[in-house]
Amino acid sequence: MSEKKRAVAAGPICGQPLLNAPNPLDMVPEKIPFDVPYGPPISLERAQAAINAVVTEARKRDWKMNVAVVDSGGILVAFQRMDGAMLASIQIAEHKTRAAATFRRETKVFENGIQVNKPNYLMTLDGIVASRGGIPLVEHGKLIGAIGCSGYRFPG
Repeated sequence: MSEKKRAVAAGPICGQPLLNAPNPLDMVPEKIPFDVPYGPPISLERAQAAINAVVTEARKRDWKMNVAVVDSGGILVAFQRMDGAMLASIQIAEHKTRAAATFRRETKVFENGIQVNKPNYLMTLDGIVASRGGIPLVEHGKLIGAIGCSGYRFPG
């Protein structure tokens, strides 16, 4: 019988895991995940170009979005609110962007972590936003900033 099945089967109430069952968070990774070094900050010109690309795609799909870009330190560089975009999404877009830059990973990782993997500790970390739409901007292997969008709920 596998160790996991044995821990569940041996529980005080049949089918319930033992309290001393192995915690998957105790695993030690071979390498630190998301170890992208911070690079020089994205310029205003490039931040605006990234926003323009997102807005162009959003218009094609008739989405009303708020789009933010931060530099490698998580500081706002550029922002655009499309006509009719939800006001609450202004702060959400900025928050997604900061989280993607400071944690050096897409915010979808946190969404998956909470909804799929269920590590509830994620909700205790300052700066986490568990909603897709924050994406790090990496150039030549270094984080130069992040972009975040809000205003459209993805299906599923």
